[in-house]
Amino acid sequence: MSSDNSTAGHSTRRKFLGAAGLMGAGAVLSGCTNVLATHPAKANLDATIFNFALNLEYLEAAFYLAAVGRLDELTDAGGDASKVILPAGFTGRGGVAVPGLTGDMLAMAHEIADDELAHVKVIRKVLGGVAVPQPRLDLGPAFQAAGSAASGGVITNFNPFANELFFLHGAFIFEDVGVTAYKGAARLLVDDSAGGNLENAAGILAVEAYHSGSVRTQLYNRRTQQAAAGLTVEQVVQAISNLRDAVDGSDDRDQGLSANAANNQNPNVPARSANIVPTDINGIAFSRTPRQVANIVFLDTTGTKTSGGFFPDGLSGNFSAILAL
Repeated sequence: MSSDNSTAGHSTRRKFLGAAGLMGAGAVLSGCTNVLATHPAKANLDATIFNFALNLEYLEAAFYLAAVGRLDELTDAGGDASKVILPAGFTGRGGVAVPGLTGDMLAMAHEIADDELAHVKVIRKVLGGVAVPQPRLDLGPAFQAAGSAASGGVITNFNPFANELFFLHGAFIFEDVGVTAYKGAARLLVDDSAGGNLENAAGILAVEAYHSGSVRTQLYNRRTQQAAAGLTVEQVVQAISNLRDAVDGSDDRDQGLSANAANNQNPNVPARSANIVPTDINGIAFSRTPRQVANIVFLDTTGTKTSGGFFPDGLSGNFSAILAL
């Protein structure tokens, strides 16, 4: 539903969070479109943007592939499964999925894994020799740190691979951020020709939005269920939302599942409505800049870090040109 992106007055509730956030993102094109095409009006940063996206797609692909026991496919696609840190006792391999992830939910997880793996493949194909290699990815301690920060220390060992419900919470973290990152990157792209970078980035944005809507619907349907540490699903989702908002800037844009969630001060969600689709007052998805996305994936409250969180050694590549935008 909504929050007015131009309003910075609702951020007080976020300040109880001393540490921070979580992830997703991307932009990509299909075929053999030239990502280095020139444009008379502005500097061409398309290749830099797509490499930034590639780092994030490595992360999303690793998360979903591990959840369904297919992590080694990341290496087959040009990534490196050996550089993925997982919780102790969970390998993400051999077709062994998250405990309790079965039936329709398992089928949905496989579908999202297929999509994210395809994003890695096509971005690498289009960038060719300038595609960055996969960095080290943390899907273990980073989730624990994020869970503790979001809950004020109540949840001390958040593990998205522990069960089906926690997998959905982990997916919520990534997909929501992915949608806002794609939209935020659109204004920076130069090639807006038919079948070019902007059109294909919009196509990937649509896929991420489908993913996000599916995950948020599942969580909304379970919103009153007990999740962990005495918190309901809705309360955990709201805590994650608060955490992301605490690190992505001074305004209040991230949103939970309904108008009734604790600490949800979004005035544009009427009590009669669900909030499965988070938008501004005009029904438009909101944006995040590359720096805001980096703040979330680095779990960074300072807005200056270049590593940490889900990317313990930092991103692969030099992104100073877009992190300042």
